[in-house]
Amino acid sequence: QVQLVESGGGLVQPGGSLRLSCAASGSIFSINLMGWYRQAPGNQRELVAAITSGGSTNYADSVKGRFTISRDNAKNTAYLQMSSLKPADTAVYYCKADDVTYYSRSYYYTRDYWGQGTQVTVSS
Repeated sequence: QVQLVESGGGLVQPGGSLRLSCAASGSIFSINLMGWYRQAPGNQRELVAAITSGGSTNYADSVKGRFTISRDNAKNTAYLQMSSLKPADTAVYYCKADDVTYYSRSYYYTRDYWGQGTQVTVSS
């Protein structure tokens, strides 16, 4: 009923920038929290940044000052602007939407969703 689709990943040189997008589609009534996580080979998935529907943000210490998360509530879309990228930022980036309330067959439901992931590679 609800899908998250990420886009914008790719290969970039150290010091470069990328912008990731995460679009939620379906019969969505509201989304509480949208976040970006990443997972590098051999590592656990970690939170990169999150944003509430009201615009409050939270960042991992490793990306503060370099990454900016934003969202467009009308479009159910979140963005992650990544600048001053480092090889250590190389990972698969996943979008997550928490407390997604959607409408299906006369009822409202609430659950969390993950996107399929997009690869970000920072290398010269």
